[in-house]
Amino acid sequence: MDKASQPTNLLEAVRYFSDPEVALDFVVKLRWPNGVECPSCGGTEHSFLKTRRIWKCRECKRQFSAKVGTIFEDSPIGFDKWLPAVWLIVNSKNGVSSHELGRSIGVTQKTAWFMNHRIRYALRVGSFNKLNGEVEVDETFIGGLARNMHKAERARKIHGTGGMDKTIVVGTLQRGENGRTSTVRADVVADRNRPTLHAYVGHTVQHGATIYSDQWSGYTGLEADYSHKTVDHAVEYVSGRVYTNGIENFWALLKRGLKGTYVCAQPYHLHRYIDERVFTFNERSNSDLGRMKATVSQVAGRRVTWKQLTGKEIVTHDGELIEVA
Repeated sequence: MDKASQPTNLLEAVRYFSDPEVALDFVVKLRWPNGVECPSCGGTEHSFLKTRRIWKCRECKRQFSAKVGTIFEDSPIGFDKWLPAVWLIVNSKNGVSSHELGRSIGVTQKTAWFMNHRIRYALRVGSFNKLNGEVEVDETFIGGLARNMHKAERARKIHGTGGMDKTIVVGTLQRGENGRTSTVRADVVADRNRPTLHAYVGHTVQHGATIYSDQWSGYTGLEADYSHKTVDHAVEYVSGRVYTNGIENFWALLKRGLKGTYVCAQPYHLHRYIDERVFTFNERSNSDLGRMKATVSQVAGRRVTWKQLTGKEIVTHDGELIEVA
């Protein structure tokens, strides 16, 4: 394939990124669209060591590669495997398990699991723009079915009916208009009480927007800042423009991946699986290459280590690292 042409499908992507120079150039142009900058000092004066594919900053005298400060940092795996892995994950409708990814690119399951979570970290929505217009809000419960558990496991995990002992996820969906597709935001929350739900809606939805929800008491009082309308699911699911079918469709897609592909997603990591499904949902009208470029363009500043993923190291809100014994 000509270096000037870019891939449009997985087969072409594997061939395209098998050339180390092409793969490096692809990452560099997306990470530094205005030219290479030193990750340490931001300097633009540097020299390139072609044999090692690294740069040396002329200002701070430090050497750096395209991986430094990104999800790829400290990984011995080359871009010839990293980039096809990104392509697979961002272009799959129901997700790619670590076992499948490992078999596809020739790495161990443990390595593929680490790569999977690093890529998911890059997919997290980083926009401060709030949703507006017509917005649906709803919450769902994520957790295993009691009937599928061993008796001893069921006794340890299940202490009640319904959503008890399950992880709560809340989401907001801005309906599409003027030919645009709908946009969703979702995240794990501690509970679905009024203060928690009001805080989440206030964080993701612009004041003055029209909000549609069911009649759960946690949404009571939203009319103070929004045009809030509810639908009684005990009677009907659609009342004119008032319904939550859009966000419930997203819940179906999310759970299809969790139950059918990942099977067992721990609550500690659930927010990353949600980030992955949110990204693929919001970018569903984009091309495979477009989703790939959107991902690689935001890999910088999102490094996650093995200790952080396994809970041996915790990053506090002020950036302090705490190592857990």
